[in-house]
Amino acid sequence: MRVIFIRHGESTGNAGVPCHDLGAIELTELGQEQAREVAASWIEAPALIVTSPYTRTQQTAAPTIARFPGVPVEVWPIEEFTYLQPARWNGTRSAERMPHLERYWSAADPDYCDGEGAESFATLLRRCEAALARLAAMPPASLVYVFGHGQFIQAARAIVADAHLDDQAKMRAFWRKGEPPAISNAQRVGFRWHGRRWECAPAIAA
Repeated sequence: MRVIFIRHGESTGNAGVPCHDLGAIELTELGQEQAREVAASWIEAPALIVTSPYTRTQQTAAPTIARFPGVPVEVWPIEEFTYLQPARWNGTRSAERMPHLERYWSAADPDYCDGEGAESFATLLRRCEAALARLAAMPPASLVYVFGHGQFIQAARAIVADAHLDDQAKMRAFWRKGEPPAISNAQRVGFRWHGRRWECAPAIAA
């Protein structure tokens, strides 16, 4: 089976607006346009469309859902990786959080959890593995579009491409300080299940 993960379009959080509810962050006008462009680009109808519970992924998926009105839509627990406790960091800008981000990633402890509402890096990987297992159980000819989040998709790619690394090694390779995000807004990342293993595949549904 084939799956294409799509990161949500540009959100207000990506544009630097402080947020107080990570799940309620919405798309910017640019993000809405990116969502429409994604929907217009598909050349094959999927068997299933999946979104995370978060508003920005559901807004990104909406034009694709409208284009394929007969396709089932499901909400899966593929929300973004929250590794800093939201109660302490909501309402802050990324520059204010940077010292804490650096400390978190430098420690490279995959089992560390920052507090209530946060999860460990190891838990993120287990969530990704569960989603991939759920996808692998679908009929072999299936094509699924999964609208998700940058770090979740990055983790899924690490599981597939870096299967030989343990959790800590995956974590050390994960953070890209000072570099563009590993997965851009509205970027698509494809995988193919061969019955025994996943492999990276072209993202365009052809």
